[in-house]
Amino acid sequence: MSDNSIPVGTTTSTNAADDPYLWLEDVTGDDALTWVGEHNDPTVADLTGSDRFRALQSQALEVLDTDDRIPYVRRRNEFLYNFWRDAAHPRGLWRRTTLESYLTDDPEWDVLVDVDALATAEDENWVWKSATMNYPDYDRALIAMSRGGADAAVVREFDVTTRTWVSDGFVLPEAKSSMSWIDRDTVYVGTDFGPQPDGEGSLTSSGYPRVIKRWSRGQSLDAATTVFAGILDDVAVSAGYDHTPGFERHFVSRATDFFNELSFEVIEGEPVLVEVPTDSYFSLHHDWMFVRPRSDWEVGGRLRPAGSLLVFDYPDYMAGGRDHQVLFTPDAHTSLQGFSVTRSHLILSTLHDVHTEVTVRVLGEWTEVPQPDLPELSTVSVIDTDPDNSDEVFWSVTSFTTPPSLLHGNSGGPLTVIKQAPAFFDADSVVAEQFFATSDDGTAIPYFVVRRSDVTSGPTLLYGYGGFENSLTPSYLATSGRTWIERGGIYVIANIRGGGEYGPTWHTQALKAGRHLVYEDFSSVAKDLVARGVTTHAQLGAQGGSNGGLLMGVMLTRYPELFGALVCQVPLIDMRRYHLLLAGASWMAEYGNPDDPEEWAFLGKYSPYQNLVPAGERTYPPILVTTSTRDDRVHPGHARKLVARLEEYGHDVSYYENIEGGHGGAADNKQSAFKSALAFEFLWRTIGSVDAD
Repeated sequence: MSDNSIPVGTTTSTNAADDPYLWLEDVTGDDALTWVGEHNDPTVADLTGSDRFRALQSQALEVLDTDDRIPYVRRRNEFLYNFWRDAAHPRGLWRRTTLESYLTDDPEWDVLVDVDALATAEDENWVWKSATMNYPDYDRALIAMSRGGADAAVVREFDVTTRTWVSDGFVLPEAKSSMSWIDRDTVYVGTDFGPQPDGEGSLTSSGYPRVIKRWSRGQSLDAATTVFAGILDDVAVSAGYDHTPGFERHFVSRATDFFNELSFEVIEGEPVLVEVPTDSYFSLHHDWMFVRPRSDWEVGGRLRPAGSLLVFDYPDYMAGGRDHQVLFTPDAHTSLQGFSVTRSHLILSTLHDVHTEVTVRVLGEWTEVPQPDLPELSTVSVIDTDPDNSDEVFWSVTSFTTPPSLLHGNSGGPLTVIKQAPAFFDADSVVAEQFFATSDDGTAIPYFVVRRSDVTSGPTLLYGYGGFENSLTPSYLATSGRTWIERGGIYVIANIRGGGEYGPTWHTQALKAGRHLVYEDFSSVAKDLVARGVTTHAQLGAQGGSNGGLLMGVMLTRYPELFGALVCQVPLIDMRRYHLLLAGASWMAEYGNPDDPEEWAFLGKYSPYQNLVPAGERTYPPILVTTSTRDDRVHPGHARKLVARLEEYGHDVSYYENIEGGHGGAADNKQSAFKSALAFEFLWRTIGSVDAD
């Protein structure tokens, strides 16, 4: 059967009568959880009993728990802060040290919050989310923790000096909230406030804050003053305060969809629109406004291409001026991935055919200065800067075969390696190569192949994502290196459209009706691997999670003949109902609105749930589907219903649902290692146990 002859789903209703498995969307319903248990048990019994599984799990856990990992830090005044998990502290420690101590082989850490001890004392399954500290004293923190790893979190105020929770401080119950400091006694807060005077609730249809309030210490949350509100169909509303001395400003914004935002400066109590393109990224440092448009923008009488970086004088811009300077212009091979500011410099990180390049410019003059001595063919990231006080930069450098290094120094100056992660496989015996496949429309699609130098073909795992402008760049394959590559497997990462490897247009051309490009690109890489002799269809597996889980669902239903096995994690599957489940409505700018007949016309062509067919009509490769009960971003009902339908239709499917873990699928290192070992054991049993065609 050709790709074009695959049946297209025709479901146009969300009624239970059209979906016999709708009851599996009841996340914690008794019947649904009974079903989960009945499916977890045989998968665990089948996949976890071998010596190989135990070795895979042990190797993965050693990677995650090793004390030799780099403890990445963020500077707050004189202290460097870090969150750390290991075997003795699976829930983690929030701690700090000084730079002088950090530069030693064995830093002295001052533990501020022991999450394991807190969970025991309160009999709660706390999972750390974040700590937001107040400026400029950094003596208080808004600490967010969730139950079981969900996105919804409890927020509490913590006194860093006394190491105690502030009993009458800023506290929020469990919700998808936002809270940020204005000053030590005032915050902006968005949460579930309940019904509002305008007759709407305080959350958007995506489940995020619709209303922002200004909340003062000692004031009840009910008495907090509303400062801004969006509409129900917005994705979220937010507020923030720029505390830079001499440049203090208040901002509010409405995310009207996932990629478009209306931003306002609050001037004398009134929101004043910052008239940049709604799909652009913009930020301020002092009076410089940096704008990166995601679509072509005619400004100041010139057309600037999507993915450029422009700098304006912010006060002049707000007064109507449009004079600007171009700091970066993309080309067919080069895109801007990000930028950072120090006291004296602007650091630009770009990708040239998915390899990082770094440029440093003098703030205000915008002239280039000599680049730091950074290794080639690596992924280089700025971890932290302290622009109010210094030119200090912490850099991370990694590649597929080189463990991460942490470098330290001043922007535009020499750098020193201050931390080095351990190697978990013999890099001398591993090679990384880049190839290009040709997609159906003729576009060149880059992909990386990582293998042992003595392995030229064999079992191959192809990983992809292809969405939301997320770029897949080279990084050290600690776990995959040990559990797959070192054992003779070949690992491949596909830089398909939908990502950001070649700038915004690499993503935007794959939105909505262009979504088919994502799947054509990935299938083209799969075909190219076989054509090059790297593997065979029987020995080729694929893996993806979240949006990548949707990718796996489409590979299952549209291109099953290309693969010997699939691993589908925390996936989107039912694109007819995704916008009704948890945060799904926030992604309609990416996928489309299934309630719009014109958009369902293209969604229905690939929605995996609606395109499944019985085993007698088409043979699917074995598939392992995993999710988490506590995933409150992508609803676990997607994975459950996929499995139920596959079983109904007589296909080979394995299922595992972790009760904890949120969207990441695991709440601690032990659960992560188990999930990893489960996937690799499944792959070794399927594509790793067959001979070449």
